[in-house]
Amino acid sequence: MASAIAPSERDAELDAARAFYDFWNTGDVAFLKRAIADDFVDRTLPPGRPQGSEGPVFASRTFRDAVPDLKVTVNKMILAGPYVTVHMSFAGHFTGRFGTIKGDGQPVSFIATDLLKIREGRITDNWHIEDNLTLLQQMGIATVKK
Repeated sequence: MASAIAPSERDAELDAARAFYDFWNTGDVAFLKRAIADDFVDRTLPPGRPQGSEGPVFASRTFRDAVPDLKVTVNKMILAGPYVTVHMSFAGHFTGRFGTIKGDGQPVSFIATDLLKIREGRITDNWHIEDNLTLLQQMGIATVKK
């Protein structure tokens, strides 16, 4: 049986999570600095992304180069002890560049889920999964054989 979370702890955890998604929604690093701990670790780090606080900055800039009007909508946020599970959707238009591929303005929309561990009002760990296949198909980078 899980113990109750003190209201101040709950509010601090939710504030950190909200700031994290404000960062993803805007690209504003000030939100990220409010959200993550100095010892932040990405537990599902993709190849080529730096570990620690630079990882989300790198990912956001790379993705915003491809989809400058990126918007993130938090669909569900579930708090359980020091963990917050977040289901979100990303949407925008591929008008920029992704590697050597230039977008033609096609819309992109895909889902993702994060599991955040929060200590003293800061995110220390993040496990995440994104529907990258849908994204790459919408960008015209990947195709599925039928």
